[in-house]
Amino acid sequence: MRLRPLPAPPPAEGFGRLPVGRWFLLAGSAVALVFAIAAVLTVGAIGAARDARSVVVDVIDPAALRTLELSGALATQESAVRAYGRTREAQHLEDYRAAIEKERAALAAIDRLLPGLPDPDPVRSELDAIGAAAAAWRSEYGDVVTTAVPPRRAEEILTRDAQAGAEHYTAIRAALTALEDRLTRAHAAAGERLQESWQSVYVALGGVAAVMVLAFAGFIVIVRYAVLRPVAELTGQVRAVAQGDFDHRLNVERPAELAELAGHVDAMRRRILSEWRRASDAQAKLEDQAAELRRSNGELEQFAYVASHDLQEPLRKVASFTQMLEQRYADQLDDRARQYIAFAVDGAKRMQSLISDLLDFSRVGRLGGERSSIDSAEPLKEALDNLAAPIEEAGATVTFDEMPTVYGNRQQLTQLFQNLVGNAVKFRSRQAPVVHIGVRPAGDMWEFSCTDNGIGIESKYTDRIFLIFQRLHGRDVYPGTGIGLALCKKIVDYHDGQIWVDTTNSDNSYNSDIDHHADINIDKQAKSGTTFRWTLPRGDTDE
Repeated sequence: MRLRPLPAPPPAEGFGRLPVGRWFLLAGSAVALVFAIAAVLTVGAIGAARDARSVVVDVIDPAALRTLELSGALATQESAVRAYGRTREAQHLEDYRAAIEKERAALAAIDRLLPGLPDPDPVRSELDAIGAAAAAWRSEYGDVVTTAVPPRRAEEILTRDAQAGAEHYTAIRAALTALEDRLTRAHAAAGERLQESWQSVYVALGGVAAVMVLAFAGFIVIVRYAVLRPVAELTGQVRAVAQGDFDHRLNVERPAELAELAGHVDAMRRRILSEWRRASDAQAKLEDQAAELRRSNGELEQFAYVASHDLQEPLRKVASFTQMLEQRYADQLDDRARQYIAFAVDGAKRMQSLISDLLDFSRVGRLGGERSSIDSAEPLKEALDNLAAPIEEAGATVTFDEMPTVYGNRQQLTQLFQNLVGNAVKFRSRQAPVVHIGVRPAGDMWEFSCTDNGIGIESKYTDRIFLIFQRLHGRDVYPGTGIGLALCKKIVDYHDGQIWVDTTNSDNSYNSDIDHHADINIDKQAKSGTTFRWTLPRGDTDE
């Protein structure tokens, strides 16, 4: 029976509608956004720090160095003028002119650095003041001394204009001091900006670290809230059901996957519980029916006992007294009366035989049906001993292969061999019966065969012959009750085997309707016969 599909579980509500992947997607998106913001701030802080450092290292510090060079060049000019005025040596004049070149180079270098300053205008003003003061000093003092004609007048000019030169040089020194102070203040301001920028970098990096810690904590919370706790709940609920609380409902609210899984498992639980209860009711009914069947079998056993004793006794009495009647009044009876008496005796005997065969058929698998490993040669020899008289009377020859060990009931296997060999002898042709019992392995079973040279069976009757009371010949031709092959099939079925007629040579079998007393071609008769095959379990297997 095909079961209908389980109904879909109700959809989750609230946060339970979110699958685990969506939980991590939302959390990951939030973390990525925060990381992006922190990265932008960090990059901005690093850029500001780089700019502040560039101002200090690449502008202010080189400007301060050039200022020192400028100060040295101006000092060299003043000392070279004094030395030249006193000694009138050409070397001092060359030093003076070289110092002027250094001054100009330093001013030009400082001027090139001014665009990099945050506020270059005050520094440019200071440079202009220094340049103006230096030009005034040279025009009124230094150049006058160095260009005096004749050179001996240089000392006189040096002495005469010493006061003016000192005043102009003092102005130069003041302008230099102002420039140095300006650069010092710019350096300090840039250093503060650099420090602030680095602090911003540290704060941004700290924020990134904090975001990482918070993200890790958030993912832990998500895993615990959306995965571990629901899994633990579902595990506890399943454990409760597994321990016997089958009415315990399975319900997990989140995430969506576990909620759906819990719904499906709970639906299966309800169905299994329903089927189990239905099966329990069916089992109870089966037990009641089994009890009723046992009672019925008991009654059948009782009936079998009665049939084997009480029912056969009147039949024996009928047969005996009928025969006594024939013996006592034989001279007074005509042929028809003696024929009637013979019919009555035959009927009573056939009824006794039928009752005996029915008892054997009903006892298969019920009384004395215990199975064990036995040598199949033993029940075969017992069967042949029981058939010794008809075998000798028919002049039959019975051969058999080496018999294996099988798992079965000895008494029933004796009946099986006896019925099959007996049929082979009974349903013989004009030739002397030749019967062979063969055996070969067939997987975990043994396949037996009983082959004869008798009248054969037409292929269309191969299934019918195993039914009870089914006969293919009249009682006047072949005696019997029609139970023998049905009994063989029941015995083989009880041993978990199969029995069938081998139809591979069905073309050589005779139609059962042919009178065996008719003249039959000898060549055709030689090809006739029947082969029964059946399987029995091996005796070396545990049943």
